[in-house]
Amino acid sequence: MRRVTPSGVLVLAATPIGRVEDAPPRLRTELANADVVAAEDTRRLRRLCADLGVTITGRVVSYFEGNESSRTPALVEALEAGERVLVVTDAGMPSVSDPGYRLVAAAVERDLPITAVPGPSAVLAALAVSGLPVDRFCFEGFLPRKAGERGRRLAALAAEERTMVFFEAPHRTEAALRAMADAFGPDRRAAVCRELTKTHEEVRRSGLADLATWAAGGVRGEVTLVVEGAPATSDVPTDPASLAGLVADAEAQGSTRKDAILEVARLAGLPKRVVYDAVHKRPQPPS
Repeated sequence: MRRVTPSGVLVLAATPIGRVEDAPPRLRTELANADVVAAEDTRRLRRLCADLGVTITGRVVSYFEGNESSRTPALVEALEAGERVLVVTDAGMPSVSDPGYRLVAAAVERDLPITAVPGPSAVLAALAVSGLPVDRFCFEGFLPRKAGERGRRLAALAAEERTMVFFEAPHRTEAALRAMADAFGPDRRAAVCRELTKTHEEVRRSGLADLATWAAGGVRGEVTLVVEGAPATSDVPTDPASLAGLVADAEAQGSTRKDAILEVARLAGLPKRVVYDAVHKRPQPPS
């Protein structure tokens, strides 16, 4: 009979994002000893346990986006009763774009112990192999599905100087890359990391526009996008009149207006929409 400790513990365990041999050794122990295993997909959990040679003796419950809110109270009760509750998702660390955050927040509110089994992470793996700066980065998760909302989110990130990491569905990868090229500039460096650690792992590195053209041929598998941050803020004046003047100067030297706007936006570290508005909405001289 399993011993129930006076104080339960919430355990967030990372699971392989590809190769099962990447599973942290502690995962086997936690799976075998947990009183409750809350799994995003119980069928995948069974396959994982079979691959690891582990037998679960505790209760197994499903814990996914659709029932996360309703099932959290029961898991909190289990913790308060002194049980060891293990949370696993399909791949990677629970609560990072996956179920788990609500339970963590509830456990923190009740001052219940929480620990983690560190391990595979698509965010860190993609960042490491991208070839882009890794000293400062931010994780933006999934972009909104609707084009307008996606565009507004990216516009707000146009001046972000840190390397950015995104998750994306394969069938939306082309649209995401085109929206990024529009918001950040077509030549902003990026990497499309597909099927990380799996047999068909692939990393494509290029400018956003080139990557969008490549993605038009179809993308399969799990996708993580890594995008270079904006250039460090320069001393380029950013008031509308100055921006419009810089565009006019570039046009006078032979650039097209579109290219001039893109270049001024890059130099100023601003979304191209800001420069566009400065050019097209500036007061016209009296006739």
